Amino acid sequence: MNEPVVTIIGAGLAGSEAAWQVARHGVKVRLYEMKPVRKSPAHHTEQFAELVCSNSLRSNQLENGVGLLKEELRILGSLIMESADKAQVPAGGALAVDREEFSGYITEKIKEHPLIEVVYDEIKKIPDDGIVIVATGPLTDGDLYDDIMTKIGQKDMHFFDAAAPIVMESSIDRSICFAMSRYGKGGDDYLNCPMNEEEYRRFYEALVSAELADVKGFDKETVFEGCMPIETMAKRGYDTMRFGPLKPVGLIDPRTGKEPYACVQLRQDDRMASIYNIVGFQTRLKFPEQKRVFSMIPGLENAEFTRMGVMHRNTYIESPKLLDASYRLREDPRVFFAGQITGVEGYIESTASGYLAGYYAASQVREDMDPVSFSAETMIGAMAAYISDPNVKHFVPMNANFGLVAPLGYKVKGKKKEKNLAYAERAIAEVCKNKETMENFWK
Repeated sequence: MNEPVVTIIGAGLAGSEAAWQVARHGVKVRLYEMKPVRKSPAHHTEQFAELVCSNSLRSNQLENGVGLLKEELRILGSLIMESADKAQVPAGGALAVDREEFSGYITEKIKEHPLIEVVYDEIKKIPDDGIVIVATGPLTDGDLYDDIMTKIGQKDMHFFDAAAPIVMESSIDRSICFAMSRYGKGGDDYLNCPMNEEEYRRFYEALVSAELADVKGFDKETVFEGCMPIETMAKRGYDTMRFGPLKPVGLIDPRTGKEPYACVQLRQDDRMASIYNIVGFQTRLKFPEQKRVFSMIPGLENAEFTRMGVMHRNTYIESPKLLDASYRLREDPRVFFAGQITGVEGYIESTASGYLAGYYAASQVREDMDPVSFSAETMIGAMAAYISDPNVKHFVPMNANFGLVAPLGYKVKGKKKEKNLAYAERAIAEVCKNKETMENFWK
């Protein structure tokens, strides 16, 4: 009799994490990845777990929702978090990584695992037998997209996402740009391009009047708030950017000794600090327009762009009607979904969904496993509860946040930070307890 194999479609963050967790529990994996046979519009390399937007995995602080989720995943032995911590580059209170080092480490670990078979091929249909994890990401399209929609009986659901441009460090004018984090938090990890009021006005006017690229299916601005194109933000009001990514608060221009009127931040994108991305500058401007408008930013007048900003459609299913808290289809328990296609939003949230889908898929194969559950008192459990709650009326993609977590049941003295740290302490205690039980089955 053939040994059971879990089929995983897609080697992004969720698929790679799922594959690692299934194999970690002694179950064979067949991991399908369509690159290099075919690439989506957002992909640039052939590596697994490619970061297609920012190189930032966002906050690394426990009092932040995604910071807590990171710590939970570290405790549970996440491959993605192991790689992220190894590939970390300076980013203040955030966790940012060298993209190549991050994806390269994950790719190597996956390929070297004796229980994981990697197949480079495009899957056009969910297999009819065996346990399957669909982790094809938010850019799922073509025959597989049609097959998924047929299986779940749904119409098209999607929103639009965007990526920021990247510039060469050698082309940044350091006589204008200065190194500093807001309030000195995390060291001088960002480069800052200060604007006076007149410079900001000219930039704003150029940005809101710049020509946009055509994006297939984009008939209205249905965008995810956490990754909004900078020109969309600007059109919401003259000062909107100054209260968002161009917020100058906590930054002092050493040339003037004063806080600038507005400030564009650049974040290191690789280990060698040779390239920087423009923080918060996701965009759908045409490429020549990006060059023209973004070169108006003080210090970037002669910027060399190694990657222009792009916009793409992100597809997700209406998970609360379809999935349980293990990311498994209620109507077909052998099929799991993981990643942004489930409606979780963000690199780490996708990783967490892959972790749980992989863990529960492995437990479905191993009859000796009595899987643990993660309550909504943990962030990983709260995210799973959100995507599987049939009472959610208006389902939208969601980042990790403390609003999803079960109430403490008691009052905490102090401000929001102290309350969130109390949430974190409670969550970590449950995760550590679950880890002790899970360790008995790790290979």
